[in-house]
Amino acid sequence: MLQYITNTDCPTPVADQIHSVIDGGCRWIQIRMKEATDEEIGQVVEAVRKHCEDTGTFLLLDDRVELAKELNVGGVHLGKEDMPCSRARTILGPAAVIGVTANTIGDIEAVRYMDIDYIGIGPYSATTTKKRLAPILGLEGIKGICAEMETKEINIPRVAVGGIKLEDIEPLLRAGVNGFAVSGAIAFASDIAGETRKFIERMPVGE
Repeated sequence: MLQYITNTDCPTPVADQIHSVIDGGCRWIQIRMKEATDEEIGQVVEAVRKHCEDTGTFLLLDDRVELAKELNVGGVHLGKEDMPCSRARTILGPAAVIGVTANTIGDIEAVRYMDIDYIGIGPYSATTTKKRLAPILGLEGIKGICAEMETKEINIPRVAVGGIKLEDIEPLLRAGVNGFAVSGAIAFASDIAGETRKFIERMPVGE
């Protein structure tokens, strides 16, 4: 599965990014606009809502739990310094999708019994999308975390994140991830929809 994370550093407006990745086949989008106001994020959601509904595309907000509830989007992604996932679940209810960020197996063990839907494991490599970057894991780091999750029987979907490019898909699948969160490699492409299609084509059937 492919999650697209919106990018505020590229010249294409966020709403246009979302329309294009939907046209490219992506059905899971995280709206990440760290410096934006709630009103600005709300404007983006309203600009893309019909396209999302028409195509069955799922929207998450980065961090803004109360706003996600207000805007009636599908859920949130929470960083390590964001609201605790248990509180977010209380606010958003049982149907919301909640993802969390992890950089170590310790991070994962801390949330393994929480009601979460996936873990974003990263950063895989250097990325400019996040300004305060945790230690880079690389392929071996992600492979090691996935192996430890298997050993400890932590059966939560694993999504690789951070500087992922098209050529990284197959190695990361072999390393044990279930999905990918991609931002810059798509956002800065000359053809966002076309680049999205290339990523989708690399996904296993059914993803």
